[in-house]
Amino acid sequence: MVRLWFPLTLGDTMRTLLVTVLAASLLVVAPEAGAATIAWQPCPDQPAAECGAVSVPLDWADPHGPRVDLAVSRVRATDPARRIGVVFVDAGGPGGSGAEFARAPYLSPDVRARFDVVGFDQLGTNNSSAIRCSPELMAGNPGDDPADEAGFAALARHNLAVREDCRARNPVFDHVDTARSARDLDAVRKALGERRISFYGISYGTLLGQQYAELFGARVRSMVLDGVIDHSADRRRFVLDRALAVEESFGAFVAWCADNTTCALHGQDVHAAWEKALLAADEVGLGQRELIDWAFFELRGGTWESLASLITQVGGARLAFEPNYPSLRYAVVCQDFALRFKDFGEYRALRQAELDAAPTLRGTPIGHEEAATCVGYTDRPTNPPHRLDVADAPPLLLLTSRYDVATPYLWARNVHRQAKGSHLVTLDGPGHGVYHANACTEAAVDSYLLGTAPAHDRTC
Repeated sequence: MVRLWFPLTLGDTMRTLLVTVLAASLLVVAPEAGAATIAWQPCPDQPAAECGAVSVPLDWADPHGPRVDLAVSRVRATDPARRIGVVFVDAGGPGGSGAEFARAPYLSPDVRARFDVVGFDQLGTNNSSAIRCSPELMAGNPGDDPADEAGFAALARHNLAVREDCRARNPVFDHVDTARSARDLDAVRKALGERRISFYGISYGTLLGQQYAELFGARVRSMVLDGVIDHSADRRRFVLDRALAVEESFGAFVAWCADNTTCALHGQDVHAAWEKALLAADEVGLGQRELIDWAFFELRGGTWESLASLITQVGGARLAFEPNYPSLRYAVVCQDFALRFKDFGEYRALRQAELDAAPTLRGTPIGHEEAATCVGYTDRPTNPPHRLDVADAPPLLLLTSRYDVATPYLWARNVHRQAKGSHLVTLDGPGHGVYHANACTEAAVDSYLLGTAPAHDRTC
């Protein structure tokens, strides 16, 4: 029981007002009902960090049903006397480990001094019941660029067979879209006992941040979205916006080669050299498809010197994906976006538009592959795309590069318009995830997280 005492000389009106104000303040500091607790232990691979788990419902629509554990990590603020609060981090994917990312010294020392850095493995990833579809079944893909009705039907059958087998193997399969992960994020917040949180997310992690700000905007202190997903993108924009970005980025690379002697293709016809490399790829055992994929990832990373060397040498590079990204495309991407094709004609029309938009790399590898994964799906996505509504959240900070091929510049600009009052920082260059691109982008993020929002949009 809480007893309130007031001088007898206080008038009834003032006494009533003070009771109301104090009662409200007591509600603010009271712990949230139903909050889980975290039994922190030193992380096995990094004892200075803390590891634990938070129990959440398997299905948030059935809060009293079966439960699952989410792996969580925390690194405490290095200057606890000046601690501001908690910043959640997410490295995207889908499939990246938020728990591992929290333990990496990715945020600047100034930010880590003032915040506990926290991350969790989203359900279906890493140490939170990771979804792993049958590699044997996935290897039987008949080809994700069908040339006719028969090829399209074969791809649809393949995708549905993988999905049904994967669903049978993984009980969490139908419960891992990003809107669900936003509710899990709030459960971790409650378990920490924090009233508000800050957030930094890269790439697909920006969708987690956006959906959290939509559902729980009043609980956001600050939010940085780096390499911005546009959840309002329909199937056509999901593919074509990326295809246009790929072609524009390759054009910027060509212009850079013309101006810089450090480019291995300086003084040459870069487009001709690229076509020659494609012809040579099969001869050296790399394959045209893998060369295209590797060139895309060099563009994504903004590593233009490496791209020039790759084209010159046509080396035997091999790609590395997030731990279970190929599986999560079936369970997450196909539920976060309306990537549905009613027939081969609809697919073929989009594929031709993709090739027209990006003839150099023959389309957009990541956009095309993700859309092709969903061929055969006819159900409505559980987390359908929509315009962003973060009216209850404080102004967000958006970061993008001008030549991002994974999350195009156009997407960041669209989200900027949808998120009223948001701030947009653009790196005038390539890359995907640009917080540490230079001193300008880093200062923009750090000052915002520490309490000073940019006075206006900025180009670095």
